[in-house]
Amino acid sequence: MSSDLGDGTYRNPVLPADWSDPDVVRVGDDYYLTASSFGRVPGLPLLHSTDLVNWTLVGHALQRLEPAAAFSVPRHDCGVWAPSIRHHDGRLWIFWGDPDHGIWQVNAPGVRGPWTEPHLVKAGRGLIDPCPLWDEESGEAYLVHAWAKSRSGVKNRLTGHRMRLDGTGLLDEGTTIVDADRIPGWFTLEGPKLYRHDGWFWILAPAGGVTNGWQGALRSRDFLGPYEERIVLEQGATDVNGPHQGGWVRTRSGEDWFLHFQERGAYGRLVHLQPMRWGEDGWPVLGDGGSPVRVHPKPDLPARGPSAPATDDDFPGGRFGRQWQWTANPGDGWTTAHGGDGLRLSCTRSADADDLRRLPHVLTQRLPALDAVAEVDLVLDSGEPGARAGFAVLGDAYAWIGLERGDDGAARLVHRFAETTADAERDAAVPRIAPAGRARLRIEVSAGARCRFSAAVPPDPADASGAPSGFVPSGQVFAATPWRWVGALFGLFGAAPALPGQQGPGYAGTATFTTFRIRPSGR
Repeated sequence: MSSDLGDGTYRNPVLPADWSDPDVVRVGDDYYLTASSFGRVPGLPLLHSTDLVNWTLVGHALQRLEPAAAFSVPRHDCGVWAPSIRHHDGRLWIFWGDPDHGIWQVNAPGVRGPWTEPHLVKAGRGLIDPCPLWDEESGEAYLVHAWAKSRSGVKNRLTGHRMRLDGTGLLDEGTTIVDADRIPGWFTLEGPKLYRHDGWFWILAPAGGVTNGWQGALRSRDFLGPYEERIVLEQGATDVNGPHQGGWVRTRSGEDWFLHFQERGAYGRLVHLQPMRWGEDGWPVLGDGGSPVRVHPKPDLPARGPSAPATDDDFPGGRFGRQWQWTANPGDGWTTAHGGDGLRLSCTRSADADDLRRLPHVLTQRLPALDAVAEVDLVLDSGEPGARAGFAVLGDAYAWIGLERGDDGAARLVHRFAETTADAERDAAVPRIAPAGRARLRIEVSAGARCRFSAAVPPDPADASGAPSGFVPSGQVFAATPWRWVGALFGLFGAAPALPGQQGPGYAGTATFTTFRIRPSGR
């Protein structure tokens, strides 16, 4: 599912999934990208490329969200917002804003770490989208950030600080360096990225909102301003809505490129790559004269075979790949290591077992923004009544298909859903017996993130004459929904109702998932 067309050109988006609020940096001949991860753990994904088109996921910079207690339960739209990644003094640095707690940073000698523990640079509510700059001309360090009105009552302005050279704190109370209420037609200015170029301080920042906004550029001879502004990328006559919020990177040979997102509803925020040049008047020109490109020659960089972040998984030894994230800080006992292949998930007891949105032990990965078929094998090992496990499309509304153990000990194939405003799920199809306690589950995703669920249920293993049944469609088509800022997710889970008087964690046996695959439709 690479966007490399194999003929020296690429097609946008280069990352057709929810890699929200991307930022990028070059270190030598390598390019590293990070993105918002909100309440999912591990956070701060780290992607690597050598040509800006073909990317692989190499790890995460944040193993647990802080404060840990705040993220012991799902907080889907909170956590890590709009990080910035920079290289300074031989180290990679990532700063991000948590709208409820403040501005944080981690750093490491290289992309594979070890990464430091999260350090709180500035505490406060509504502080988002920070970006540092170590200015080689002056020897000073600076930081700019935006504001979330939902927490602070402030929006549409950027605040600038002088920063300690070691990145651990700020040296002043901050100054409003851009007030976009004073710029005619501009609103929701956020996501600033701070640079130094040609004697100017540059802030590349989006405005106008994530769905229909644009990319702005602002410049000043002095960090504190005043700044002049210009719109440098907007939808125009293209079908790329809201092209904005990303980062500028220059190749070793001097080519300039800009990576940004496009908001696509349930698919989340997809990453596009735009050519960039500096005009005769000194302002940046992005895309094709300020409009996004769809197909374009690749950067003049060494050729690389097509690649994309991994999706498939055989779960060797019970371990899961880097593409998976929990919906909260992980707890002990959620998975079990073993000698073979397959993810062995505990059926964790919870009072919220009938609402997946409230469960911290759902293992998720991004929904692909193309027509695709996803499948996984499931065995419900647990024999305890109420134990269940399944394969979900998770968002503000959700649906799942899987197996549940009844009071009579039988395993049943169940298909359930919950609407956006519902606090509990309902059956989407009539349950049916799964005699062997196993099933292969399938979700087909088509245009508009419409999801068709089906399952293949083997017969009773004692019945040697029966052949495994084929896939049988289940229920109605489900239209996936995002959360407020997060695209829909695929999810694997095991759960069970809480026992009367239960205190602390409890488990009702396990379920085993094997051979997870995503393929484009038609293959």
